[in-house]
Amino acid sequence: MRELRIHGRGGQGSVTAAELIAVAAFEGGVYAQAFPAFGVERRGAPVQAFVRFNDHTIRLRSQVYEPDYIIVQDSTLIRDVNVFLGVKPGGIVIVNSGKKVDASVPAGVKLITIDATSIALEVLGLPITNTTLMGAFAAASGEIKFSALENALRHRFPGELAEKNIRAAKKAYEIVKGDA
Repeated sequence: MRELRIHGRGGQGSVTAAELIAVAAFEGGVYAQAFPAFGVERRGAPVQAFVRFNDHTIRLRSQVYEPDYIIVQDSTLIRDVNVFLGVKPGGIVIVNSGKKVDASVPAGVKLITIDATSIALEVLGLPITNTTLMGAFAAASGEIKFSALENALRHRFPGELAEKNIRAAKKAYEIVKGDA
């Protein structure tokens, strides 16, 4: 089983990202499970969402404590939350940042930074980064095919909004693939 933990702030779409990644994974032929972890936090408070991928039925229902992948939607969370906690050696951490991340990354973990905010502002006109980071995740992890992500986005969002989100995800996908 492979696991993803998404760190974001309330209102950034972490839960939506987890759900759409799970839908895309399922379309790709694997079992997937997505769920959030938050309480009565206000907008802007740290939240987490999780995704599991497996070739067999997933019966586990706990939070993800030792993820293979981590997405950090807001780099300021790095100073407030130990976002690297439990990441497996060989894991991949994707951080939304336009500059070098000043953090102690565990040994054996690949850190990918991408300025998802700039991409979202350019393509969507809003600093909503979840779909952009989903494209980066697809490229970095190989857990989901971009075509499946595209289909998930078309089913979730109407018309032009879907197309804009697909363009943002594709741009991040191509940037990460180019860096691989």
